[in-house]
Parts: sequence; structure tokens; C-alpha cells
Amino acid sequence: MSGAILFIHQDLNITEVQEEILIGILSIVSIFGSLAGGRVSDAIGRKWAMGLAAVIFQAGAAVMAAAPSFEILMIGRILAGIGIGFGVMIAPVYIAEISPTVARGSLTSFPEIFINIGILLGYVSNYAFSGLPAHINWRIMLVVGIVPSVLIAFALFVIPESPRWLVVQNRVEEARSVLLKTNENDAEVEERLAEIQLAAGNTTDAQNHEDKPVWRELLSPSPALRRMLLTGFGIQCYQQVTGIDATVYYSPEIFKAAGMQGESKLLAATVAVGVTKTVFILVATFLIDKVGRKPLLYASTIGMTACLFTVAISLSLLGHGSLGIALAILSICGNVAFFSVGMGPVCWVLTSEIFPIRFRAQASALGAVGNRVCSGLVAMSFLSVSRAITVAGTFFLFSAISATSVAFVYMIVPETKGKSLEQIEKMFEKGYESQGGEVQLGDAERLMQKQ
Repeated sequence: MSGAILFIHQDLNITEVQEEILIGILSIVSIFGSLAGGRVSDAIGRKWAMGLAAVIFQAGAAVMAAAPSFEILMIGRILAGIGIGFGVMIAPVYIAEISPTVARGSLTSFPEIFINIGILLGYVSNYAFSGLPAHINWRIMLVVGIVPSVLIAFALFVIPESPRWLVVQNRVEEARSVLLKTNENDAEVEERLAEIQLAAGNTTDAQNHEDKPVWRELLSPSPALRRMLLTGFGIQCYQQVTGIDATVYYSPEIFKAAGMQGESKLLAATVAVGVTKTVFILVATFLIDKVGRKPLLYASTIGMTACLFTVAISLSLLGHGSLGIALAILSICGNVAFFSVGMGPVCWVLTSEIFPIRFRAQASALGAVGNRVCSGLVAMSFLSVSRAITVAGTFFLFSAISATSVAFVYMIVPETKGKSLEQIEKMFEKGYESQGGEVQLGDAERLMQKQ
């Protein structure tokens, strides 16, 4: 949309306010997709919920590509937003539930990897189609989004259902069959299956809690669940209020503010942003299960703060010269690089692994709602705020918010590397600060026994 909006502006003669609404409405509407996604995935299963997300998104992309007016374009954007809301919520949950502990972090980063690849391909297609007539090029830019989601239809006939969802549905043998495909040996499968059954409340020892609706317990959480909600909801909000969507959606506007001119040059610069974002998410995938979640978050939040501050300095003090343009491009690329190393993938990994199985889908949906609300607020207000306090002032604001995210990571976010989903649940129940070493020791003893 960042490239297509340049030509939609020309073809449909939309106003600046309509431009903000068109870009930001996707994030706002995706809230409803995320909220529905938790309930739907609990009802029909994780993988079929992903399939439903793909169908809704495809319908939205088709409507946008054929839209003769701003109003029809908005309908397509709303449908796409609902599909995205489903997808961003359920994909990390599915991967976390099906992954072996040792590789869960890197595997749960896969949605973020493909989001970044999609953004890069979007930038490239924008640049490639920009030479076509203005009433055609933006339609092609939007309709190509259908192609990747079609692949999901084929994947649904190959991938298994989540073993944890199967256990909740009392389909234990099917769950055992899935675990046999994703774990090393039968003993490990039985151990994991027993942990899942205990966490799901399928054993007699775990059936002493009051049978209340999930939403009621989320509204009146226990101390452990409150800590989980604070961690998950907080990290999701911080991912967006630091301005990443403003950087992605409005990078041409930012480079214009730095003094760059010409649509081809602007779109080429956005390709550099997409390449940087994609390369560094791959770095994060390699490191997340080796160095852990918190070290990546520290590097990410500190680096983002520095780069956002540098963008503001370049726009406010260096004017429209070549040095200011070069520093703005370098700082924007640095910001998306640090985001992709930590805050981008780790946010979704943490949210998908810290909640108990009974709450996982719906609590993750709440986290996704916080993410989408903050994304929508940033996307729908960036141009207006920039007009009020300048683009440089907006980035000073983003850098200040990013600085507070460093403190949040230090005080609130626990390390979950190397722990099973069931061990993470116990860590929050006991208080992760005092019990972290005990859980890690248990992991070490299990590893020694295997060796």
C-alpha cells in the first residue's frame, strides 16, 4: 500500500484524511479478526482457522483491485484487515503448539519472516509496476497479494493439526501421532503428551479448578495470568507504538521530508528498507534459540531508540542536502534492522508461548488486538501529527517511547528460551524471577539424562 497509495491519490483523487483512513483502517479492522480468531480457532482448529483467514484476505485483495471508487476500495481493505487479524493471531499460536521446545523460537519467527518477505515483494512490485498508467498500476500492486495466500490452500492438506488443540478436544491418539512426527523418540513424545494433558486439565489432578468461561477468567485473572497478560499485551503494544508501521507505510513521505524527489527514487529507497527488514529477520531466526529472547529484545529496543533519534536529528538539523538524505535512509534502514532482530519476531514468539493452553488462543487474540489498535492509531495519525509537530518531531516522540520499551523489557519480560510451554506456565505461577533458575536446572538435568 505504501507505493500504491501514491497512484491511488492520483487516480481516485482522495484527500490526505482519506489516505490516512485507507492505510490505518486495516489495522483497526484486524482487531475484529483477531478477536474472532481466538474463538474460531478453539472451535474448528488452528489450521482451518488459518485457511479461513486466507480466504477472507483473498476476497479483500480482489475487491480492492477492482474498486472503481474510494468507498469500494475501503470495503476491500476492511475484508483484508479481517483476514490479517485472523492470520497474525493464529499462525504463531499454531507454530508454538506444534514445535519442539529446542526450535520453538526460530520456528515461531516464521510468520514474521514471511511478513517481511511479503513487504519486500510489495516494495519490489511497486517499483516494477510504477511505470504503468496510474489507473492500472496500483490495482496490479494490490492484486498480486492474492498469489501467496493461494499456497495456503495446498498447505492445509499437508500440515497436521496442533497436538495441544487435539488434546483439548480429547483426540489424544491423533495428538500422539502428530508428536511422533515432531519429537525425537517415543519417550519424549509420552513425556510431552503427559505435560499437555496435565496443562489441558485432562488428568484427575488438574480438574480441581472452577469451570468458568475463558473470557471471564481473562477479565478477572489470577496473579499468574495477570503477569502473563501484562507481558503479552505490553510487548504487543510496544511493538507498534515505537512507529514501525509509520516507517513501513509512509517511508516515501519520510524520504520526501528528507529532501528526496521523484517517485522512482522514492520507491527504490523503500526497496532498500524492505531488503534490510528481510535480511535481519533471518538473523533473528538464527539467534533466537541460541542467545535467548531478552538479549535480542535489549539489542532491538536500544538500537531502535538510537536510530529513531538519528532520523529526527537528520530531518531537523541537516536540511534537504545529500547528507541529510543519506543519513535519513541509513537511520530508517537501521531502525527496521533492529526491529527485525528483536521486537518484530520476539513479540509474537513470547505471546504465543507464555499463556496456558486453555487461554492461549483467546489471550493471544487480546495481545493481537493491542498490537492492531496501536498500529492503527500510528498509521491513521502519522500524517496529521507530522503536520502538527513536523516529521522530525514525530520521530523524536517515537524515540522517547522506544526508550521506555527498554525499561519494560528489563522489568517485565522473562526469558523463555529452552523451556516447554508447560514449564513456562509453571514459571509464571511461581514468579519467574525466583523460579527461573529452578526451571533451567530441570532442563539441564533432562538434557544430561538424554546424553
